[in-house]
Order: sequence, then structure tokens, then C-alpha cells
Amino acid sequence: MISEPLPVEYLSPLATLVDGVLARVGYEMTAATEVIDDAVPGYGGLFDPSTTSTELREALEALLASDLARPPILEPAGDSFVLYVDGSSRGNPGPAGAGAVIMDAEENELARLGRPVGSRTGNNTAEYVALQLGLSELLTRYEARELEVRIDSMTVIRDVWKGNDPTESGVETYSEAIATALSTFPEHRYTHLADSDPNPADALATVGADIAAFGP
Repeated sequence: MISEPLPVEYLSPLATLVDGVLARVGYEMTAATEVIDDAVPGYGGLFDPSTTSTELREALEALLASDLARPPILEPAGDSFVLYVDGSSRGNPGPAGAGAVIMDAEENELARLGRPVGSRTGNNTAEYVALQLGLSELLTRYEARELEVRIDSMTVIRDVWKGNDPTESGVETYSEAIATALSTFPEHRYTHLADSDPNPADALATVGADIAAFGP
């Protein structure tokens, strides 16, 4: 488990509140969206255009003051896991999000994770955050022996698995935390995803970028 918090890219106060709710429910994007939608008065919700910033802020503050809990942890089929990760940035740099999907070796889905990364953040940073998010939650929830990471970013692959120095400034802390997390797995490897390969983390990263685009 990654014990030290990693640096946070700049988010608006409203996006920061959403990220706080996500953290409280273990970054389970579906669970967070449901509790936020339930807390917003009327028929609005997190992404409903009729929801005002004031309504959303009040709902988020009330949620953070309540007894939010993580969803139950699903039982895996063994101690081998697959982790899909993806980052998304509109404008590169722009509003960015991170997504991760944890599966067991039989590819039963165990967790769908997502979070905003920053309001003006590059895609590579979002990819690092996605990997950090998935590893941190995997190690928090399970005793893992073997891990396959499925990822499309050659920048992250070259840094994390091939030993190259990071090519993007400001990601060194993410890179170091990822290396520490991976060192706890007796076996780990990566699979590079082509652009045409399905990646279930992609949609979660996109929702994270939607949240990062929220104004104050």
C-alpha cells in the first residue's frame, strides 16, 4: 500500500469536493456518482445541466460530513490480478482524469476506479496517476502475488518497466511511488495495449476529466 499521499494537481474547489467523496468510497466511480446524485435536491445530479454549482457544493459538503463508506470488497478468484489503467486529458494539457479497473485472473471485474487529476494537466501525468490509483487500491484491498498491468502509454512503460528516466517534468514522485508499490508484488509484468484494443479504464478516465473541468 502507498502510505504517503501523492501531490495533487490543481483542481477547482468544486472538483476537489467531488474528489473528496471519491476518496471516501475508495474511488469507486459508480458508487460516488450514485451517492452524489441521491444527495442533490430535485431531479439534478452530478452531470445534470440543471444542477447549480451551489446545489452541488452543498450536497458534496453534506456528504463529506456524513458517514460515507466504501462498497463491499469483492472476493477474487485467487491471488493473481489484472489491472487496466488509462489517463485522459482534454487539450493536453487540460482537464484530466485517471481510470483503473481491477480484475482477477479469470477477468471477473472487482473494482472500477476513477478520479479527476487536474484542471490543466497533461495526458502522461494522468497515465501515471491512473497507475498509482490502481496499484494503491489493489494493495489496500487484496493480498496479491501476481499482477499484469494493461496500459497503452509507452511513456509510462519506458519509465516504470524499462528503467528510462521520466521524460515529463513533475512526475518523478508518481514514478517513485509506483516503483515502491510494484516492488511489493512477487511477480508483475505489463501488456502494451494498442489504440484499437479495448480498455475498460478509458471511460472512467473520461469521467474523471469531466469532473476536473468543473468550475468553482
